Amino acid sequence: MSRSRRKKKNSPSRGQKGIAIYYDMRVEDNFERCAQRLVETVAFAARTEPRRKRYLYLDVQGHKNDAGGYDRDAYEIMKEFLVGFLMPYLAEAHTPLGAFRNPKGQREDVPEVLEIKDPDERPDELLNLKMRVRGRAQDGRRSRPPLSMISDYLGLEEAACIICWSTPVHRAHAVPDGLGGSNDVRNFAPLCEEHHRQAPDVIDAESFWSWIDYACEKEAGKRLALMHKVAPALIPDPGPEPVRPPGTFFEQVKRELIDLYGWVESDFEGLAWGRVLDEFYVVLEQATGKHFGVDRKVSTYAWAYNVAKKRVQLKGLAGDDTFRA
Repeated sequence: MSRSRRKKKNSPSRGQKGIAIYYDMRVEDNFERCAQRLVETVAFAARTEPRRKRYLYLDVQGHKNDAGGYDRDAYEIMKEFLVGFLMPYLAEAHTPLGAFRNPKGQREDVPEVLEIKDPDERPDELLNLKMRVRGRAQDGRRSRPPLSMISDYLGLEEAACIICWSTPVHRAHAVPDGLGGSNDVRNFAPLCEEHHRQAPDVIDAESFWSWIDYACEKEAGKRLALMHKVAPALIPDPGPEPVRPPGTFFEQVKRELIDLYGWVESDFEGLAWGRVLDEFYVVLEQATGKHFGVDRKVSTYAWAYNVAKKRVQLKGLAGDDTFRA
């Protein structure tokens, strides 16, 4: 269920019998996540309701470029991915850029898994630790935008934490101002104090939004509980959340490396950890900051370890040192 509560402008097409699929490309969705989730959703509809016409309705929250239009991720989803890849498996697709119809008849053999790499991640940015933000031409604001402006940009009717929906919220920078982040509205997310304390303090806005998406998945149970409290007749009680022991600091970092960055056990056993640690401290010093005086953050350390591993691999370093936390 989307966290955007704006009323959709589109409605199912001309009363035809079929399945209406609604999807919000939220600000934390990049091209890869959005494409995979669209395919999974369409595949689920094809599997559970075969041969019924499928009408996809896509909305986009945020994802603005410097000119005020849609950024590369959103534009490629609407104009290239939907039309060039997903359209054969739909009857129609409705997007903010217009409607598209399938003139050849809907196919049912929807693939369920895609292999997509981030086209915007460049080796020179990792090696030189360049800041990554959404939009290069920042708006030059000297003060933080009001919450109403941030909420409007994100397509929200009210300023609530985009992870857990609680209030009140902080205006959290995607890239902290201490690391060169601007006061452009695209560089902000409304976060409650707890999640602001947990969010990574790094030079990479895309990694910040990836962490937001990861945290949203983890907090799904809390949001369902909140929705049940507001509308108990419509939303069933999800019950108590399973309690997961937090573990040591490095156990938490390892868990995030696996769950968010896709590491596997062999990564911890086969890497040249002496060299990774050398790179890790470079990344930590040059590309991370601190919020709330927190000396160590799980999210910041996990990001720094992941970047360090990539830097070692890019430099072609090899070795048989093993990691010991």
